[in-house]
Amino acid sequence: MRAFLAVVAGYLIFAGSAVLLFRLSHVDPHSPAAAGFETLTIVYGLLFASLAGFVAGKIARRGDLACGTALALVIALGATVSLIAHPGAGALWTQTAALVLFAPASLGGDWIRRRSRYGA
Repeated sequence: MRAFLAVVAGYLIFAGSAVLLFRLSHVDPHSPAAAGFETLTIVYGLLFASLAGFVAGKIARRGDLACGTALALVIALGATVSLIAHPGAGALWTQTAALVLFAPASLGGDWIRRRSRYGA
């Protein structure tokens, strides 16, 4: 149960930060955006995905990467569902970034947690 709640907490960190960014910037995540905003969003997403993986692993208190892996799968699933739900939306950059960059970054955050002295 602890691991499940850890993954939920990690996803809330990741998804909540994304919702906050797009709401505050008044940018539709399914529309084209300026290159600078896309770059900012990708850096922001990488940071929050890594943080989410770190926190999920910390909450779960596991010695393996199970929570980071589960979180990566949940992020990838969310991106896939968004791709399917918005076919031909015009811009798929956020979903692609989530699949290719953010999901692996969450696993990386859990890996960093596991390798650091703050991890256990």
